[in-house]
Amino acid sequence: VQLVESGGGVVQPGGSLRLSCAPSESIFTTHRMAWYRQAQGKDREFVARIASGGRQILADSVKGRFAISRDNTKNTLYLQMTSLQPEDTAVYYCNAHHNFLNEDTWGQGTQVTVSS
Repeated sequence: VQLVESGGGVVQPGGSLRLSCAPSESIFTTHRMAWYRQAQGKDREFVARIASGGRQILADSVKGRFAISRDNTKNTLYLQMTSLQPEDTAVYYCNAHHNFLNEDTWGQGTQVTVSS
């Protein structure tokens, strides 16, 4: 399976963006989907995830500002980001974790820059 992210860009502080991740196959029933991010010079960190059954978990740093969702009919995962701050600047990666094989697939990443 391949994951293709889109939706990144440059936004001013306080602004919003919506990232999308389109898997090449229908995998939401077999994979837990997640978003991670990596700022320059820092380790990759967890942002949000949604299980096959729909349970969602968000990192404390984005709670109340970000939301993860998926559209099964469009086979697309989303990350809605609001109240963006400069510290949200990073490359955002889509991740698919197979529920049984314990395997991970990563997208190529999409850059989000929050700057005035």
